Amino acid sequence: MSRFGITCEQTAEECVYKTGSLRFSVLSDRILRVEKSVSGVFVDAPSQTVFCRNFAKPAFEVSKKDGKVIISTQRAIFEVDEKTLAVECVLDGKRVKPDRGNLGGTARTLDMTAGCVAIGKGIMAKSGVSVFDDSATCLLSEDGGLVAREKGTRDIYVFAFGHDYAGGLKEFFALTGKVPMLPKYALGNWWSRYHAYTQDEYTELMDRFAEEKIPFTVATVDMDWHIVDDVPSEFKSKNPTQCAGWTGYTFNKKLFPDYKRFFKDLKARGLAITLNLHPRDGVRYYEEQYPDMARAVGIDPATKKTVAFDLTDPKFRDAYFDILHHPYEEAGVDFWWIDWQQGTKSAMKGVDPLWLLNHYHFADAGRGGRTALILSRYAGVGSHRYPLGFSGDTIVCWKSLQLQPRFTSTAANVGYTWWSHDIGGHMFGKGDPELYVRWLQFGVFSPVNRLHSTKRGKYSKEPWLYGEQAEKIADDFLRLRHRLLPFLYTAAADTAKNGVPICKPMYYDYDVLFAYDARNQYIFGSQLIVAPVITKAGRSGKSRTKVWLPAGRWTNFFTGETQEGNRIIFAADDLDTIPVFAKEGAIIPMLPERDGNSMQFDELEVRVYRGDGEYESFDDAGGIRFAVRTEGDEVVLSVTPEEGCVTRKLGVRFFGAEYSSVSCKGKEVEGNSVTVPCTACEIRAKVRSVDVKAPAEAQ
Repeated sequence: MSRFGITCEQTAEECVYKTGSLRFSVLSDRILRVEKSVSGVFVDAPSQTVFCRNFAKPAFEVSKKDGKVIISTQRAIFEVDEKTLAVECVLDGKRVKPDRGNLGGTARTLDMTAGCVAIGKGIMAKSGVSVFDDSATCLLSEDGGLVAREKGTRDIYVFAFGHDYAGGLKEFFALTGKVPMLPKYALGNWWSRYHAYTQDEYTELMDRFAEEKIPFTVATVDMDWHIVDDVPSEFKSKNPTQCAGWTGYTFNKKLFPDYKRFFKDLKARGLAITLNLHPRDGVRYYEEQYPDMARAVGIDPATKKTVAFDLTDPKFRDAYFDILHHPYEEAGVDFWWIDWQQGTKSAMKGVDPLWLLNHYHFADAGRGGRTALILSRYAGVGSHRYPLGFSGDTIVCWKSLQLQPRFTSTAANVGYTWWSHDIGGHMFGKGDPELYVRWLQFGVFSPVNRLHSTKRGKYSKEPWLYGEQAEKIADDFLRLRHRLLPFLYTAAADTAKNGVPICKPMYYDYDVLFAYDARNQYIFGSQLIVAPVITKAGRSGKSRTKVWLPAGRWTNFFTGETQEGNRIIFAADDLDTIPVFAKEGAIIPMLPERDGNSMQFDELEVRVYRGDGEYESFDDAGGIRFAVRTEGDEVVLSVTPEEGCVTRKLGVRFFGAEYSSVSCKGKEVEGNSVTVPCTACEIRAKVRSVDVKAPAEAQ
């Protein structure tokens, strides 16, 4: 099989019903596939969207009535009109039509937006049923190529998840493929700027960050890494927004006289490396790689004929990776930032080149057992298989920030869990310190914290450019993001293993009216509720943020103040805090405060919130299982390291009440924290008093 090939297990025959030109495949109790083929030849191959159709074998019954095929499972009744393929469902005894109250999905990009973008349809709906039409996609062959479908065929999926959005999403991942695990470095702080850095300028900036004790784990180099301006005159662009050298593969030796040394210098500083790509214009004769690329696709290099960009051509596809990308990866590039902005047409009708780039780049990045990663725009349903998402060039303004929390969480409704935004915004704006800080705070409590800006104007995201107060707050939050790596990496594992989004809408866990109205807050890492500050502070200097707290006890992550839920509060925050609340029984592992950008989980500081809960902290070399319970006036934490666990020391701190003492193995200390060796043990905290803010005080 080709390195880009994929196989799809066929639907079990006992789960299929055929009648005339229709085939019905009952994929689960809640997913029905409906196909129409005039020739009677139905599709079992994977499509660009669907990778597996044999993950369950549900029992079902079939009948016909009034021109409809009626399929009944344990969870739903599907009624499909044989002529129009219109669908109705019966859930819990109620007849519903698909997509009423569709909860939205996501969008291809936020390029040039200032708070307004059309969000596409998702697979979740308040009615409980949605329909996804897969008819327009191509099929995937075992050698990795694309095959057009027979004309006139229909291929429709009906999702009857009800309001079990979390369970429905897991079934959707079983159908379309899981979200891959991320490399740990992707969850730290990223530095990025559209600026023609020299290699010395870039490493000096990284050293400045280190001196300021600001940890970064990813170094992004925008397109000026390659030749941009010094191109032959015949390639000069007439488009003012796209210069002649947007596409390029030859390092700019004026800026990077020794790029291999540059890569080694970044690696020595503990940084992963990504380079920007704009591949549309192919490979032109002035590129160093041109002779090899030309010969690989059958062009005589002497002709200087451009090697056209065409990932539907297997010869070009192989050469594209082997000649243009693999040598740079061997020198130190960890992954590629695919900055495709040039439309949706490719050499194959109906195939989006962005999808081709995402699919093939990610497959290639995972060769040889590597942990694959790309940074690219969203190319439609199924794009969750190719993290991370690059949301594009937003305008620096409050409205852009106001869009991003709900945009990010709503994307879970198409399984797109890893959006990466230009934190702080890309262009325009006036360098507002308050906006910069609030955007950065959202970035810290979002899937990916990638600071980025354009080269023009005062938009760069170094904290020291925004005044003393903003600088201190930004520094603290960037350090906090790095300290949260154990919590974030565990959330990434939960997404990959269990299909739980790191960032999800409130209604995933709380099916009440308030949850649907709380659009600007979200559940983060399953332990926290985050409500980013998205409006400018008033004269008091404090922001005022509306937050809905579900039933239960909630503790402010920053202040330690505890409040009863099942109500709306209006949080008043100074610039240095935002509303983040831990649920009762929450357990949050963090790195201790220390210098540098080490990603080793050799020591952990664990926040434990009074209540009952379980949590398994993930690490590649073995994690730790935690369980917290309340016994009378004591909060008890059980610690069970897994085999191979590298954590040697635990610092445990209890929240959610006032504590008189903490003890482990008979040793007692004053206060609410203790540091112990990481071994199987129980740590007990004795409650002195419980201080829960009354509803009247919190309104």
